[in-house]
Amino acid sequence: MPEARIIATQADLDEGCAHLARACPIWSKTLPLLGPLPLRRRDDGFEAIASTIVGQQISIAAAGAIWGRMQDAGLLTEAALRKASEDDLRAAGLSRAKQRYLRGIANAGIDWNALRDMPDDAAIAHLVALPGIGIWTAEIYLKFALGRADVFAAGDLALQEAARIMYDLPARPTPAVLRQLAEPWRPWRAVAARGLWAYYRLAKGREGTS
Repeated sequence: MPEARIIATQADLDEGCAHLARACPIWSKTLPLLGPLPLRRRDDGFEAIASTIVGQQISIAAAGAIWGRMQDAGLLTEAALRKASEDDLRAAGLSRAKQRYLRGIANAGIDWNALRDMPDDAAIAHLVALPGIGIWTAEIYLKFALGRADVFAAGDLALQEAARIMYDLPARPTPAVLRQLAEPWRPWRAVAARGLWAYYRLAKGREGTS
C-alpha cells in the first residue's frame, strides 16, 4: 500500500489541483476562478483539536472571540484545562457541553504524536472515541493538523452546498452521494475540499468552515 500523501506546502496543493483538473472538466474550469487555495496547516496536538471543538456549531466570529479569551486566560493546554474551574471556562464563553468535551480530552492522555503515524481510518477512529469528537471534527483535524491529502469531510454542509452549485445538482447531496461524487478526486480529496470551500465563499460571499 503506498504511503499516504501529506499536504505540507503550496506545491502539494498545486499538485492536487493539477490532478483535479485532469480528473474533471468542471474542476478544470472552476479552479482558475478560485486563485491559489489556502494551505491552512496548523500544528497538531491538543490545541488544534480544542480549537476545532470551540468552533463547533457557532460562527467564525464567535469562535474567534472565545478562543481569544481562552488564549488570554492561558487555557490552551491539557494541563491548564485539567486545573481550570468551571467559572474559568464559563468566563471564556464555553458552553457546559464544550467544557465537558475539553476536560474529557485533556484527561484522556492522548499520544498526539502517535496519531501522525496512523492510517486515516485508524486516526479518525481513535479521535471519535473521545468526548465531543464526531467524524467531522476528526476529519478536520486530520486535514489541517496532520495534513492528510485524501481526507474529505463529506458531512460538511458548505462542501455539500458548494458541490450542488458547482455541479448544478437538483438538490444538496447527502454525505454518501458527495463521497461517491468525490471518488475521482482521490488521492487529493483534501485539496478538493479546500477548493469547494473557496467556491462556497465565492458563490455565497461568506466562509463555509472555521
